[in-house]
Amino acid sequence: MGTNVILDIIGSIIIGGILMLSIFRVNNSSTEDLYRGSGNLVAQTNLATVVQILETDFRRIGYCADWKQIPIPTDAILDADSISIKYLTDVDKDGIVDTMHYYFDPATDIPGTPNPRDRFLYRVVNNENPVGVNLGLTQFNIEFFNALGTKLNFPIADPREIYTMQIDITVEDVAAYDEKYQTIFWRQIRMAARNLFNR
Repeated sequence: MGTNVILDIIGSIIIGGILMLSIFRVNNSSTEDLYRGSGNLVAQTNLATVVQILETDFRRIGYCADWKQIPIPTDAILDADSISIKYLTDVDKDGIVDTMHYYFDPATDIPGTPNPRDRFLYRVVNNENPVGVNLGLTQFNIEFFNALGTKLNFPIADPREIYTMQIDITVEDVAAYDEKYQTIFWRQIRMAARNLFNR
């Protein structure tokens, strides 16, 4: 009888251990699913915000409420490369020409976020201090094309040749479960400011 009791206790411990491991596994899996779902939602919301800001600003390249201030819209782009663009626009729609500068910092990690890959996208109006957008961007890349659709190589010698642009953005959630970050990629193909068509 003593042997059967010991075997019953050992069997109960083994079965209890299996049940406990299963519970921990289910709990871990549900926690990971919760983090993935919320991280994916945050990344999509951040991407939508960045895209809305960029499309609004980029479509107003060469725009001014007083068109005489920028009579030749093709002169509006001052400088452009793969991670930055500087151009003339009218931010406040007050007829006064402003200089807008967007640039991505691919090197400096954002302090205070667990994600080691997220970076700032800076927006500078005139000579004001740069405003860094921290929405989980890990990639920001621009390619430029002329009126014939030919890709312009860097460095771009004459920004007046720019007719359309392709924008690539990758956003990751700033915090993730077990460092498994949700990644969302967005590409705008052949985006153009209406004013660049006025040639």
